[in-house]
Amino acid sequence: MATHRKARAAILSTPGPRTAVGITTAALATVTLFAESASAEPAKPKQPSIAEVKAKVDGLTHQAEVATEKYNGIKESTDAQNAKVNRLLEQAAKKTQALNDSRRVLGQYAAAQYRAGGDDSTGRYLLATDPQSMLDQVHLSDVLGKRQQKAVESYRVQQAAATQQRIEAAKSLATLTTQQAELRTAKRDVQTKLGEAQKLLNGLNAQEKARLAALRAKQEEEARVKAAAIAAKEKAAAEAAAKAAKDSSTPTVPSTGSSKAADAIAFARKQLGKPYVWGATGPTSYDCSGLTQAAWKAAGVDLPRTTWDQVNAGTRVSESNLRPGDLIFFYSDISHVGLYIGGGQMIHAPHTGTVVKIAPITEMPFYGAVRPA
Repeated sequence: MATHRKARAAILSTPGPRTAVGITTAALATVTLFAESASAEPAKPKQPSIAEVKAKVDGLTHQAEVATEKYNGIKESTDAQNAKVNRLLEQAAKKTQALNDSRRVLGQYAAAQYRAGGDDSTGRYLLATDPQSMLDQVHLSDVLGKRQQKAVESYRVQQAAATQQRIEAAKSLATLTTQQAELRTAKRDVQTKLGEAQKLLNGLNAQEKARLAALRAKQEEEARVKAAAIAAKEKAAAEAAAKAAKDSSTPTVPSTGSSKAADAIAFARKQLGKPYVWGATGPTSYDCSGLTQAAWKAAGVDLPRTTWDQVNAGTRVSESNLRPGDLIFFYSDISHVGLYIGGGQMIHAPHTGTVVKIAPITEMPFYGAVRPA
């Protein structure tokens, strides 16, 4: 009704003679204008390009890996705290048992005194038949008195120790409860990031998925080309070192890595094809730092659990001085790690949905490298 009134007002306000033709023309124009306005649909949001989708998915995957390393660190602390709580509870139980033993000894002394009618040492001294008997009575009373005093003192010590042990166990248990809550939060964070990435991928049609795969293939090819350049430099350096050693009176063989590094690489190769599972340390699945930790453990070297700790577990080396067995860390937040095998290649556990594989070290931005042994 309001629209009709506006249309009528517009018609009547049209300048010029109000002939039937003029009025009809103006009315049609006005009605058309209102019809177009009423039927206009809101503009649809711009759909992201495949490159933008890929960047978003890669970003969420990276965030999930950061969250995974956080989870790994909290889980390691939680496991250690859980072991500490169990140890303290066991110690508290032993202290309580010792306290009960001391209490039982005191009870035996009290019962003995009750049956004897209390301490009648003076009477026994007076009724002694001879001096020697009196001396024996004095000695016996002294011995019994010292035993009772020792039992009382032992009870006090055990009571204090048991109380302190229970306090420490309670504090440790409270810390464990807090860490378990943090662990659950970290787990949800990982799952949320992975869920968001999967939702984006599920929203693509077949054509878009093909374009995404092509884009990834292009990126991987670029990484392979860069890795091939690294391999060529390594080969040239090895040949130059071999020639120099041949021409030298004291030949030297260029180092290609320690025997421990070879053992770590051999272990990692056996894990190829096993699935990436965040938080996993083997033997059936791994995350990135779980794989490198297990590989070097097979070589007799214990590494910390997270990438943030592994980066400090050894001697730092430059990218141009890499040797097989070195740990290579990626991104400015040090959220990913791989095991270098030479020729610009590494063995690593990439991310959820993939498996342990060999890949160019040029796939991700280089942060630093460490030689564990």
